[in-house]
Amino acid sequence: MKYRFDFSKKIVLSAAATFLLSFTNAQTLSEGINNIDSHKYAKAKEVFNQMIAKSPTAENYFYLGYSYLIQFEPDFNKAKEYFDKGLSIDAKSNLNKVGLASIKLGKGQKSSAINELNQIAKDSREKDAEVLYRIGEALTMYEGNNDPTLAVSYINKAVIKAEKEGVPAYYYYTLGDAYRLIKDPGNAMTAYENASSIAKNKASVFYRMATLWMAAKQYKKAEDNINKALTTDGTYAPAYKAQAEYNRIFQRHEETTKSLVNYTKHADEDTSTTLEIAKLYFINNDFEESKETLNKVFDKVSDPIKYKLRAYLQYQDNDFAGAKTNLESYYAQIEKSRIIPSDSGLESLIYAGLATKEKDASAKAALMQKSAEKMADVKAAKDDTLNWDSEYAKIVSGASELKAKADAGATNDTIEALKKQASANKEDTTVLFNLAQAYEAVSNWEGSALTWQKINELLPTWEPAFYSKGYAMQKGGYNQSAALAYLNYIDVVLAKPAAEKQALQDNLFGAYYNVALLLKDLDKTKASENITKALAIKPTDPNGLSLQKLLNK
Repeated sequence: MKYRFDFSKKIVLSAAATFLLSFTNAQTLSEGINNIDSHKYAKAKEVFNQMIAKSPTAENYFYLGYSYLIQFEPDFNKAKEYFDKGLSIDAKSNLNKVGLASIKLGKGQKSSAINELNQIAKDSREKDAEVLYRIGEALTMYEGNNDPTLAVSYINKAVIKAEKEGVPAYYYYTLGDAYRLIKDPGNAMTAYENASSIAKNKASVFYRMATLWMAAKQYKKAEDNINKALTTDGTYAPAYKAQAEYNRIFQRHEETTKSLVNYTKHADEDTSTTLEIAKLYFINNDFEESKETLNKVFDKVSDPIKYKLRAYLQYQDNDFAGAKTNLESYYAQIEKSRIIPSDSGLESLIYAGLATKEKDASAKAALMQKSAEKMADVKAAKDDTLNWDSEYAKIVSGASELKAKADAGATNDTIEALKKQASANKEDTTVLFNLAQAYEAVSNWEGSALTWQKINELLPTWEPAFYSKGYAMQKGGYNQSAALAYLNYIDVVLAKPAAEKQALQDNLFGAYYNVALLLKDLDKTKASENITKALAIKPTDPNGLSLQKLLNK
């Protein structure tokens, strides 16, 4: 009996120790996942490395690899290193198999990756909730290489499997994200609401609800949920990121900067996070802050995305040659699946910038042709990363030269007073409107055009500013830039409801006519297209008919 008792005691103690270790590991895993949710990737990696040091299991290696996969810009090489280590410990580790298939997805090998993920599910007999969840999550991670419908199926299976032991909140977060991707906001919101009852940090839930409302352009509800998130947890970094995006939409640049400073304060010092912050500063037009932040980590981060960001910053400084060199470095090192339409847009702007500095006529023409081809690509993709037409117009008009001419041009006391007001409050469109009119009154067309351009940026759907910029450029003799401004006006008008569009037909005719007139010697094909559209509005207009006759010769 004694021996039996001792043996039984050993079993009991062993069981208790196993439970304690399992509990501790679960707590640690939860901590790591929460750090990822809070955009604290460095801390998450610390946690997962500690888990491996205590227990170098295949599962723990998966989570470390996963932290490199889920960060803002994935590090496929690092992720693969740890997934491979996990598989070397347990060749049957389904989680690490999911990790390797996820890398394939990220690299654009979609069909092969999905086949592998389906096979993993089959081999596991769909018994493991975490495996099912990670398969579903992988199918949401990469834009252009995802399958959110299949993701919904797998995550719902994971939820059902996990119900006995308790569904983790992050299952519902990702389920909501998957529904968003298939444009089903109702089920997305339901998933987030399901998370709210079990999430330890409710800020996570409010943050996701805020981004969902923002995507639906329900800005008041978005703002309410951002505020709820920050009231719940003032250290939750993602909420500040959402707040920055909200402020940026409303052109509140100072508030956006404050939100980004707070985001920087509460996210961690991971190089991936710092790189993301540099991108956010760029989006907010804080180019100096973006440059400074990027420089801090440029030599520490291996992701080729750093070259693209530097190319954008050099483009803003009119360093087109430097921008071209860095964009080429980006293309040479980036996974081809990560090249996006806006890359072509940037390339177009760089070529146009190089053309403005080129003295040789044939070389200039070749650069402009390349620029036009790349611009056609980004337009075809309907990419709105930048206002491409506006950026292009700035370059071909020579914005820096325009400013120099505006400063040297006619002025008066009214103009100088309005310039001071505009400098003090860069978002006061009423002051800018008055300044543009004042410049126009003294025939300072460069000053007028530049001021209308600022209004375009602040009020991108207010069509009169685009027409007025076109008029100013036309009067100043900047034919190509004027044509672009009129084309912008046309795009804005055509996007309006039918009744508004109808009320603007006379001006629409004028815009089409002016484009044709301005381009008749520069681009006869485009000129002919636009005069045809003008005459569709006013078929008997004598000036229109006369210009069409001229173009048909």
